[in-house]
Amino acid sequence: MTGHDFAAQLGGARLTTAEVLYYRPDYPSLLQSFCWQTQDIAPDFPRLKQFLDHWRREIEAVIHSVHIAHAGLIKPAEWRGAALMEKIH
Repeated sequence: MTGHDFAAQLGGARLTTAEVLYYRPDYPSLLQSFCWQTQDIAPDFPRLKQFLDHWRREIEAVIHSVHIAHAGLIKPAEWRGAALMEKIH
């Protein structure tokens, strides 16, 4: 994670993953998938909307649907200590 990402999280952004299902113009009966991740702010998702607007304007593939996964609040990393197999002297 970069300093920019952390600053975005402090501003309310969270890791957002979007799966875009789309049809290619040369194979209109074939449904394909594209995954995209960014830091974004729920529930409006301004960066995702900007990305999808760009897709609709610049890419010939027609979007079928978009599925969104969004991480929750900032929290400390989770870890668990493992017991040592042998005693260290």
